Amino acid sequence: MRLKGKRAIVTGAGSGFGAGIARRFLAEGAQVLLADLNHDAALSVVEEAGGGVAFRADVSNAQDTDRMIAEAQEQFGGVDILVNNAGCTHLPAFMEDVNEEDFDRVWAVNCKSIYLGARTLVPIFKDQGAGTILNISSTAGLSPRPKLNWYNASKGWVNTATKAMAVELAPFGIRVNALNPVAGDTPLLASFMGEDTPEMRAKFLSTIPLGRFSTPEDMANAALYLCSDEASMVTGVCMEVDGGRCI
Repeated sequence: MRLKGKRAIVTGAGSGFGAGIARRFLAEGAQVLLADLNHDAALSVVEEAGGGVAFRADVSNAQDTDRMIAEAQEQFGGVDILVNNAGCTHLPAFMEDVNEEDFDRVWAVNCKSIYLGARTLVPIFKDQGAGTILNISSTAGLSPRPKLNWYNASKGWVNTATKAMAVELAPFGIRVNALNPVAGDTPLLASFMGEDTPEMRAKFLSTIPLGRFSTPEDMANAALYLCSDEASMVTGVCMEVDGGRCI
């Protein structure tokens, strides 16, 4: 029960890493709002986990973000943790061939959502003198793969934003960290690879020294530590959960 008494929002919690983090937080005693564009998916995780509140939200939309935070306050009486997990990518392509619509979507979901969440939640955290933000980044922001240029760049932005947020917010008792997972066996994997074939999986796996994709459980374990009081002296860290890919 390492998060007993904590109140958390996890975005993109209907599948993949977000679902794994939400399930673990619930198991460790937290109250969790599971936000996802796919409300049915979030509701399925709630039913499976036996707890939590499902909420439909487009985190790239300011009104949805404000409603999400207001809902958590209403349901739980406040917020202690925000996990910015929702993310998307464009299909592999040469950088000049990625269309503007896909670029805008990657920027809005991966980057603007963090700004929108902070704009509303940071004043609340400042008033209570405490709070934790965890941004889910990617090894793509540290060791870019070809033909994923604008996704790589968005995750590099997340890493820099995490450190900038951490140093500015530390005097107010607010911690900000990030996780950098390697490719995981989640719904986004096919988008990263372009096609989900045994050959393409083998190509990706060959770049990971530990020889496997990351899992929602791997991310949940790391997120649990960084969002718990055990990490009270840890801020501005972009932790690699990547099986050695970035070595």
